[in-house]
Amino acid sequence: MDTPVPQSPFAKSPQPLPAEVAALREVHRAITQLRRGRPVVLAGAESWLLLAAETADGHSLARVARLEIGAPLLLVGEGRAEGLSQVRAAFNSKAQAFLLPRGELSADLIHRLADPTLDQISAPLISTAAPPDAEAAIALVKLTRLLPAVLAAPLGSGGVAEAAALDLAGVAAASVISYPSAAASHLVRVAEAAVPLDFAPNSRIIAFRTPETGVEHLAILVGEPEADAPDLTPPLVRIHSECFTGDLLGSLRCDCGAQLRGAIRRMGDEGRGVLLYLAQEGRGIGLVNKLRAYALQDRGLDTLDANRALGWGADERNFMVAATMLREIGVPKVRLLTNNPDKIKALAACGIEIAGREPHSFAPNGVNDEYLATKASRFGHLFNLS
Repeated sequence: MDTPVPQSPFAKSPQPLPAEVAALREVHRAITQLRRGRPVVLAGAESWLLLAAETADGHSLARVARLEIGAPLLLVGEGRAEGLSQVRAAFNSKAQAFLLPRGELSADLIHRLADPTLDQISAPLISTAAPPDAEAAIALVKLTRLLPAVLAAPLGSGGVAEAAALDLAGVAAASVISYPSAAASHLVRVAEAAVPLDFAPNSRIIAFRTPETGVEHLAILVGEPEADAPDLTPPLVRIHSECFTGDLLGSLRCDCGAQLRGAIRRMGDEGRGVLLYLAQEGRGIGLVNKLRAYALQDRGLDTLDANRALGWGADERNFMVAATMLREIGVPKVRLLTNNPDKIKALAACGIEIAGREPHSFAPNGVNDEYLATKASRFGHLFNLS
């Protein structure tokens, strides 16, 4: 009698995944492949081959050229499109398309088109109509935290078959668009420990993770903010996006470090509160892109225009993550420690009751004066800098 062959522990489960989980995994695989410089297929109104501009190299471009594709386009965010076309126009889409010279493509050319911090080409590109799923393509590359620029080429039936034969990652445009809310709703609590802090010794940290991406967010609880009693006021809550330069290094370019430590001190004084430390560096564009934005600010742009010049929106954060964490730890009603009215609106829209806003501002330090002024004048932050 034949001895049965044991099943590999890496074999795919015969059980189909729930649709939402399958969609999350599909997006996550595409993110991973784009970051590695590999092409992926975006399936929507048409099928498109995508290659992240930042990770394009000679090898990946040669691989793309071997496939049956139509005329290649460069898709970029609206702000970057203004720089490439040398016009400032009211675009009606978050993604814009430019024709690329198929026979003259090089990694160096693509990098210079995608990154305004590099030496730029002298002539503007020819803009063209963006394909129906251009916004999904830009949304996907934004999830990688690479520059929001992507080489895109339509795939005919032959190209689709070739991509499938090469086992290229494929993702539905609809899955990309729904990804931020789906990922936030799948956040799970994974660890908890007491961590005494300066000014708030009765503190603990709860770690949350999005299972399909591994992205982790932290909730710092001071005292017992989840306690509910008629004589207790709603706890102070601060939504704080991580800032490596400000929080850890003490950068003077922003006020993030002062806001972080000031919030913990105030919660310690009150005896209770929650600080949500979200993995959304640089208003959601990531540390590397924040450094690029700094380089553009040193050339004269303010915070908002520097982000836009890179192809990002003014604020790319997802505050549904914060609402999910608050519900999980049992804090449905808060006094929000913030100067940002968008945080108030976002939390309220996600079902968190806002009992009030507590101002949270710090004096300029001589380096961040213009940064704070921009937050007030262009982002609508509610503080007085006089």
